[in-house]
Amino acid sequence: MIDIHFEPLQAFGLTPSIAQAAAQLTTPEPALRLARVVETQRDRVVLHDGALEHQARISARLLKQLNSAFQALTIGDWVAMQLDEHHQAWVMERVPPLTQIARRAGDGRRQPLASNVDTALLVMGLDADFNARRMERYLAMVRACEVLPVVVLTKRDIAPEAEARIAEMYARLPATVPVLPVNALSPETRQDLGPWVHGATTLVVLGSSGAGKSTLINTLTGADQATGGVRSSDGRGRHTTTARSLHRCASGGCIIDTPGLRTFRPDADARRLASAFEDVQSLAQQCRFRDCSHSGEPGCAVREHVSADRLANYQKLLRDAQRSEMSALDRIALRGKWKAIQKAGSRRAQEKR
Repeated sequence: MIDIHFEPLQAFGLTPSIAQAAAQLTTPEPALRLARVVETQRDRVVLHDGALEHQARISARLLKQLNSAFQALTIGDWVAMQLDEHHQAWVMERVPPLTQIARRAGDGRRQPLASNVDTALLVMGLDADFNARRMERYLAMVRACEVLPVVVLTKRDIAPEAEARIAEMYARLPATVPVLPVNALSPETRQDLGPWVHGATTLVVLGSSGAGKSTLINTLTGADQATGGVRSSDGRGRHTTTARSLHRCASGGCIIDTPGLRTFRPDADARRLASAFEDVQSLAQQCRFRDCSHSGEPGCAVREHVSADRLANYQKLLRDAQRSEMSALDRIALRGKWKAIQKAGSRRAQEKR
């Protein structure tokens, strides 16, 4: 039986659905209490049980169980913790997450970014950080994980091309996705984000370094996290945030800060990623051929109405997803196929000489 203190934990994002899932855990361990992972470190995690913070280690049994399932504890997870006779906290069980945002590493390993998230604030600066294709990738990753996305465009007050870039983002993204241009330093930003920051909701902030994530969190929480500038040479930010951490918002709810994302591969299959491009999916029904790849076929409604850049981004995301679904042998076979094609091309070029 797990001891659940619902009221104090509600401030850390506890909902009836999570409490019900925790109550259904069957474990022989005595004196367990529900807590949330509020920070991850190299060999331990920081938990909050609604009253106190605890530096906790993961039990060997749970660690083995997670490793065998290719999973890991991450920020936002709900766990059953236990204090031993030396007052050392141990994570004994993990409540299965209701939602989880994750990415794939270059070698195909799955890397969870945040668990039990309701809304993802996709933060992008309107300065040199602006990149519409990257925002589409953020959006596809989040929607594939069944998390509500909100696009937050920062530095509206200082970016010289702000209005043109805001218009581009409105035109490029689906109308169902909220787009909020803000000055992250302004208290008005709390009002702009009010519909998503309240009660027991949990938000996560995702974006590249220097986009203004920590500044935005300072405004929403009333805290004073360190913030950094951007390089004058390319506009890229320096990694101010180096670890994921969870903070309580001044108006209720909590928010998860994450280090900057520069490159990533979404952890989703091709079908779920495709659903993030609503316009492409809708127009594909009007193509002349049912199996149209939108590459060069005649009568393609997608190529006619969707910009070439957005379509290229869509097709690249699908290729990434298909590679993620391949086994190691499939990837070896694919590399062999392309090597053979390249060698054949080289031979033909030499023969022509």
